[in-house]
Amino acid sequence: MSIQPSRGRAVGAACLLGCLALLAGCEPKAPAPPAPAAAAPAWPALVDEYIESFFKAHPQVAAAVGRHEFDGGLPDWSAAGIHAEVARLQAFRERVTAFPDASLDDAQRFEREYLLTRIDREIFWRDAADAPFRNPAFYLGMGDGGDSLDPSTYVVRPYATPEVRARAFIKYAASVVRVAPDIRKNLRTPMPATYIKLGVAGFGGLADFYRTSVPEAFKSITDPKLKADLNAAIEPAARALDGLAEWLKGEQPNATGPDPLGPERYAAMLHMTERVDVPLADLEAAGRADLARNLAALKEACAGYAPGTTLKRCTERVAAHKPAGGAVAGARAQLAGLRQFIIDKDIVTIPGPEQAEVEEAPPFNRQNGAYIDTPGPYEKNLPSVYYIAPPDPSWSAAEQAAYVPGEAHLRFTTAHEVWPGHFLQFMWANRVPSKLASLFVGYAYAEGWAHYGEELMWEKGLKADPETHIGQLSNALLRDARFLSSIGMHTKGMTVAESEALFRDQAFQDSGTARQQAARGTYDPGYLNYTLGKLMIRRLRTDYCEARGGESCWKAFHDKFLSYGGPPIPLVRKSMLPGDTHPVL
Repeated sequence: MSIQPSRGRAVGAACLLGCLALLAGCEPKAPAPPAPAAAAPAWPALVDEYIESFFKAHPQVAAAVGRHEFDGGLPDWSAAGIHAEVARLQAFRERVTAFPDASLDDAQRFEREYLLTRIDREIFWRDAADAPFRNPAFYLGMGDGGDSLDPSTYVVRPYATPEVRARAFIKYAASVVRVAPDIRKNLRTPMPATYIKLGVAGFGGLADFYRTSVPEAFKSITDPKLKADLNAAIEPAARALDGLAEWLKGEQPNATGPDPLGPERYAAMLHMTERVDVPLADLEAAGRADLARNLAALKEACAGYAPGTTLKRCTERVAAHKPAGGAVAGARAQLAGLRQFIIDKDIVTIPGPEQAEVEEAPPFNRQNGAYIDTPGPYEKNLPSVYYIAPPDPSWSAAEQAAYVPGEAHLRFTTAHEVWPGHFLQFMWANRVPSKLASLFVGYAYAEGWAHYGEELMWEKGLKADPETHIGQLSNALLRDARFLSSIGMHTKGMTVAESEALFRDQAFQDSGTARQQAARGTYDPGYLNYTLGKLMIRRLRTDYCEARGGESCWKAFHDKFLSYGGPPIPLVRKSMLPGDTHPVL
């Protein structure tokens, strides 16, 4: 899943100051549970208006969730267009805030808080964080899935005939040619070395994808004019993005160190995107406690698996047990067993018959080891695809071999992406009655649930042997290192090298992964949301099930939690535990 962004100085300052005032002590009103109820007509109309206006401003997102009348479009990424979008969002926020409370039922009050958070998320990245002007990740959909140049909707998803999708790609390619100069004008230099590397890989990888994968995807087309139009569209778009990649390569000698948010904007990010108002010192303490818990469990598991060896050698031994046929084949072999385990252990309801596919990640999107592409709520009968990235070919042979996950590690990555992770969670989200909840799934909710699901499978007895446990803990330690690196690099002066050492020495990741993950933290500060979300879900499960039978309540808890779609977890907590005063962590 992916980053976000922003700008608009005058609006941004007011927005950030208002958010920081909230962080200083103004508690938002607790939303009521989203129970089904007869809706007053005005509120649904306002929600629908927001969704439609959002799609108009973000046509690529609209197409990705299945609104194909927006096919081929990209946002107005000119500086003026970005500032106008911030102003539009601010104006809509005022309307939502001013909506008469007395005319809303309990479900609608919850939905109002949900919508306000989503608007704040868009404002934060575009304005307070200034990301369209600082961070190439804004244009590549990193973090939690914002705007993106990603053409996979047209090239990979079989939502229509190849002919229909090819025409959409042709329109998209023309949009790329239109927006590339705006991206070049927007991005300020000098910029951090990690941003440059991301931009070169992302923009250059897209150009390669156009030239190699697009013709292959549409090779069945026989209409000579359509084939000629497609071929004519590819090269200008590829050259436009090659130009961005080459420009960034030329900026490498001027590259700077990291560009941190700083403590105030970091706290604003947590509130505006996730409604988390935990002091940063307490947040860091929670992450360090989880790291210590997982390290203690790793020591115990290694004592049973490889007694007398160091933790590093123990984890290397587990990592050396590679899946038969490689990572893609290994993940395919794991899917059926994980799904059946969920059924046998009665862990959570599987709401439909859908299945996920597994493929190698395309060249333009290999900045993370694995991810899943799930069709949106407007699509019907389309596959979800779990992508696994091969090693960077520029790495040494030893680093490339080490990057391929071990069998046990891969099992929990597959649990994270598919069963019971993202794939299952989006099956639920696509069935939620609220279209807002189906469309806008938060970073901490989605990644928190997926990461929570890994540990849940171990807790319920999945292949209960030391090697399997080490695989689960390897994933957990990776996410702990992300959590601490995000806080460290953006609020405490941690360097990229220090982050890389944390991944390598305390999370026991191979050198390629450590380097990749440390870099990611510079341009995706929200990647703390994996562990943050998991910790909030685990605390909510404990508090919710304490008076409901303990572990026997877990399935009911899971079903209820997933029924919300994807709002900020603190809002879910206030709905599931009305009047609760416990902390979210």
